[in-house]
Amino acid sequence: MDSPYEVEPHVTATAPVPAAGSRDLPHPERAEIRLEGVLHALSEPLRLQVVRKLAAEGEELSCSHFDLPVTKSTTTHHFRVLREAGVIRQIYRGTAKMNGLRRDDLDHLFPGLLDTLLDAAARQDARLTSA
Repeated sequence: MDSPYEVEPHVTATAPVPAAGSRDLPHPERAEIRLEGVLHALSEPLRLQVVRKLAAEGEELSCSHFDLPVTKSTTTHHFRVLREAGVIRQIYRGTAKMNGLRRDDLDHLFPGLLDTLLDAAARQDARLTSA
């Protein structure tokens, strides 16, 4: 095997998987982020709401900052989908799991996509609330 991360011939992982019990969460590297994964993650209204709040705040927010109308396990699922798609980065700071929008990565890979989606979501909200 040529690479330390080579699993089997022609199948490689670009980042080591965190050890069991580790508080490090797996995130895709920038090159692994796929458009269809990002679009899927943002197609769910609650996940889009999370991303809109992160974009508006412009800083990391703890999971407890979001008041989603679902169970804790469903909230965890939504954050995991966003993280695994490469839309957010989650890290532990003490006992809090902090969430940050991966704007630099998304803007580099898909210029204008995030701003276009956020603008479209805001326009949709305005249209639906004025109706």
